[in-house]
Formats: sequence, structure tokens, C-alpha cells
Amino acid sequence: MKKKLFGNYIETSCAYCEHSKINGNLQICTLNRTIKNGQCKKFKYNPIMRVPLTSKALPKFNKDDFSI
Repeated sequence: MKKKLFGNYIETSCAYCEHSKINGNLQICTLNRTIKNGQCKKFKYNPIMRVPLTSKALPKFNKDDFSI
């Protein structure tokens, strides 16, 4: 079985569905659907809409941290 881009199991979310649009700060489904019981019959994954998670900033070090 071929592994998909972000794994074989992708949680249903309007944030990265092909049928959704962003209008200001709102996520709107163009098909007027909602997620029920964690599923949507018309959900179609679009990897372009996925926003990567940001990593935490590294702590600031000084010269004394690296001396013995």
C-alpha cells in the first residue's frame, strides 16, 4: 500500500478540505457541509491548504553556557 503525503490517516478538517474557502478569519464550506461524528461525506484532502506547525524558538545562549 502506498503511503500518502502526510500518512494514510488524515483527520477530517475543514482547514485543509478542497471544498472550503477562507473568508477573513472564517473557514467556510462551499458545499454548506459540516463535520458530523468526525466525518464529512464530501471531504477531499488538499495538501496545499495545510499550514505547517511552527517549531518552538530556541532558547538564547550565552558564552558561559559553552565553557567548562
